[in-house]
Amino acid sequence: MRTVVRNGAVLDTATMSFNDDTVVIEDGLIVAVGDEDTDSADISIDAAGGYVLPGLIDGHAHFRLASFDFRALVRWSEVEYGIVMASLARATVERGFTTVRDLGGDVTCLMRAIRNGNTLGPRIGRAGHMLTQTGGHGDTDGGARAVPSCACSLRSDHFSIIADGADAVRKAARHILRDGSDFLKIHVSGGVASPSDPLDSVQYTPDEVEAAVTEASHRGTYVTCHGYTSEAIQMAINAGVQCVEHGNLMDLATAQLMADSGATLVPTLVTYKAMNEFGAAMGLPQANLEKNAVIYASGLSSLETARSAGVVMGFGTDLIGESQTMQNQEFAIRAEVQSAKEILHSMWTVNAQLCRMEGLIGVITPEAHGDLVISTINPLDDLRAFADHERALTHVIQAGSVIVDRT
Repeated sequence: MRTVVRNGAVLDTATMSFNDDTVVIEDGLIVAVGDEDTDSADISIDAAGGYVLPGLIDGHAHFRLASFDFRALVRWSEVEYGIVMASLARATVERGFTTVRDLGGDVTCLMRAIRNGNTLGPRIGRAGHMLTQTGGHGDTDGGARAVPSCACSLRSDHFSIIADGADAVRKAARHILRDGSDFLKIHVSGGVASPSDPLDSVQYTPDEVEAAVTEASHRGTYVTCHGYTSEAIQMAINAGVQCVEHGNLMDLATAQLMADSGATLVPTLVTYKAMNEFGAAMGLPQANLEKNAVIYASGLSSLETARSAGVVMGFGTDLIGESQTMQNQEFAIRAEVQSAKEILHSMWTVNAQLCRMEGLIGVITPEAHGDLVISTINPLDDLRAFADHERALTHVIQAGSVIVDRT
């Protein structure tokens, strides 16, 4: 299939400048950008007056966390999960996000369904099962549990592998990488949505984190961590973790450590807004709402801290289930602190690196995936407008196929 997009202002994400070019996509890949012979086309789009951009990239998404109703999630069958996850995946790409980095949970079957054409959905770079300690942020089991018979005992569910001790972490990491995960995710501090861990708790120990880092490096990949507090983030960075998700409670010294080590931060500010607005109505317990209030209040200041220290930042949302409709609002929140160029660099350049898809996504160049969005709005002039995807985006194109046409 040959798709041709004519007459648009095409964004060069390396220079953040526009050129009046034609984009030609064949068999899912961009084959030409410029003045090419475009008389022959299976799909022809006149983008006159519009801005042609690479497909959007969410650097922190969750499909397995398919609902705010966590009590229901533990009872769902795989059929129920499949139906809802497919719906979330379709809606994601329709909002313009043609690639996401999924930060935890089993999405193997969803990826297969998207690849086989059984549902629409974004390209997915995945962490797979998250690594967590007993009672950590990724330990989703409620109620009392029997004491395990040995220290090396592992538990798992759709979301996580609970592993305690360096040997258990090593075994779990190897299992996750064997299953095809692109990188590893561990939890080193408390979280908002989990039931049993205070926000300021430090989770895992240096030797446990180092075990995961070693296994990832042996497979040519990296470890990212869920982390809020300075103590937890410093432990992770000193143990070799290369990426931190969230970082809302870190101080300037910790941000400087991240910058000096070359680690990446992926802020996810819109999810705290979502939990603040909809958490109670969706059944989030009061204790979790109180934890969210602390994290929500520190969001923009943490972004300013990271920016002032020169931390490399990606672009993520971390939205759960029903709140994923707010995905594009992250643009407007980030624009309170960062320039449009900084935010777009985070999304298209840094996220592509985190997804291990450099040169394939986030660029409009030959041999890249044919993933484009077309907008009537110049994002460099008014990125806040991208919070409303239906207003901002006229077309979403994935691998040369037109997913959305609002003209």
